[in-house]
Amino acid sequence: MKSEWTPAKGFVVAGLVALLCGALFGVIGSWQHVIPGVVDAIPFVKSRPLHVSLVIAWIFLTAVGGVYHYLPKIVGAPLHSTRLAWLHLAIFIGTGMAIMASYFMGRFGGREYWEFPPVLGIPIAASWLLFIYNFFLTANKHKGPWPAYLWMWATGIVFFLITFAEANLYLFPHFTGNMVRELTVQWKAYGALTGSWNMLVYGTAMVVMERASGNTAIARSKTAFLLFGLGFTNLLFGWAHHIYPVPSALWIRVLAYAISMTEWIILARMIQQWRSTLEEGKQGQGSMTGRFLFASEIWVFLNLGLALLISVPAINLFTHGTHITVAHAMGSTIGINTTILFASVFFISGASITKNLRMGFWLFNGSLLLFWLCLVGAGMVKGYYTVLSDLHFQVIMERIRPFIVGFAISGVGLFVGLSMLVWDGIQALLNLPNSLEDLAAHHAIDTELPRSPASVNGRAVHQGSSTTARP
Repeated sequence: MKSEWTPAKGFVVAGLVALLCGALFGVIGSWQHVIPGVVDAIPFVKSRPLHVSLVIAWIFLTAVGGVYHYLPKIVGAPLHSTRLAWLHLAIFIGTGMAIMASYFMGRFGGREYWEFPPVLGIPIAASWLLFIYNFFLTANKHKGPWPAYLWMWATGIVFFLITFAEANLYLFPHFTGNMVRELTVQWKAYGALTGSWNMLVYGTAMVVMERASGNTAIARSKTAFLLFGLGFTNLLFGWAHHIYPVPSALWIRVLAYAISMTEWIILARMIQQWRSTLEEGKQGQGSMTGRFLFASEIWVFLNLGLALLISVPAINLFTHGTHITVAHAMGSTIGINTTILFASVFFISGASITKNLRMGFWLFNGSLLLFWLCLVGAGMVKGYYTVLSDLHFQVIMERIRPFIVGFAISGVGLFVGLSMLVWDGIQALLNLPNSLEDLAAHHAIDTELPRSPASVNGRAVHQGSSTTARP
């Protein structure tokens, strides 16, 4: 049967549309690096913020949709207010359309990630207050101690609003009057901002693993809470490795370095369990959810290793401001967050594996790997010649051109793979059963889960400022 629309479903479908549009502007922007003026109607100064804003919208829309979908099942009670959830979605979409219009008209303002006129931040904050109100009144219906993913969601929801406010402090003369102060606060806000949306995404990953495997012990283990605490610490302090070149207080840089290095604990844990990860990944190949959870493991491994390397000051000197920073951002937002969110989308929709989905999955991941490697290669070459040679900028850019061409070509493959996944995801969601009874039959689960051993990547989730791992 076809379902009625729900706020959760509306958020997820809107997220998928935002992802496809964001990927399209990303392809346009990448080719503008290769062939200047290739799309005159949308110059790079417009295509870049359109790409960034839409991809961030994909993360938030789909993560929030997951919270609205799973939360009533977790607490065993309806959402506190469906009307407020609809209002949240309406404000989010309306503001998003206003932001896109402002970019097309060339009206900018703000800073990195929030390049739209600052006044449009007001409805974003207002809609988020509705989300906070709805979430906590619903979550408080949960009987007994909260599992780790509820703490992740709660932390991510609250800290998004805090970091969003911090990102707008540049509007006050006290900050704009001092370059060091403004740069420090801005990068603090953005580093913690990614930590806040990671909390939402990784909490969703833990819920999907629990409900797919039936193992309720995952999110209630000491390890899950230990890694949640470590991730929360990274959210609060790990951002400072972005500002090594800024002459800020020494203790900030030392603390950031020490906290960033704690993620080696997670990497060591992953290496220890690598064999079991491969075996469990094979067991999960029978569903799109299992495939994407397994893919997220691979991307966690790759991107965590890169994040740890660029957190070392001596290496950061070469990588800061190069394409390696972009590779790290792409590895996090596309490699980790997007694969986890696709796992959630296909779990919610219950889509079975089709030839189109299988091709889209491999094209997406294969193209993303080439895309990521080209960015790393370009960053290594640019960092080396920038620091250790007297070559002019234009000469250096000519030397990295083969990597940029590879990056643009792989971006086309990435867009095609995403298009295939998005199309099937939306189709499956449009046929999703809506009633609680239909949903229980659809997933063969109810609000109470069987306590059977995990079979699909049944491990806890670590939340870091930029990366994640499941022990």
